[in-house]
Amino acid sequence: MSEEQIYALRGATTVESDDKEKIVERVNELFECMLEENGLEESELSFCLLSQTSDIRSLNAAGALRKGGHCHSVPLFCVQEAEVDNMLEKAIRILLQVNHPRKKEAKMVYLHGAKILRPDLNK
Repeated sequence: MSEEQIYALRGATTVESDDKEKIVERVNELFECMLEENGLEESELSFCLLSQTSDIRSLNAAGALRKGGHCHSVPLFCVQEAEVDNMLEKAIRILLQVNHPRKKEAKMVYLHGAKILRPDLNK
């Protein structure tokens, strides 16, 4: 059995409006917080999946992450969230795949308006 362990981390944030600068700011804030909270470096990531709600149209979240200077060697993929009744608006989510044994307990990160998605993690 290999010592390498694959696991994933989730995070989400929101923006108040569909503003390119705010999207760049919030995506990068979330990404950096996810790495910091989990003691990770970008080199430990195998890929990053991002999603955004359909009311965010001015910038792709993956492009926002690159504009912030991140993930030039990490494959990124961005998709639009499925539209469902009463969904959180102007939300951006990140799923990171990590390829190494866990350094500590995995911490999921929910910022700004996305804290309501996982109130159990934001005590």
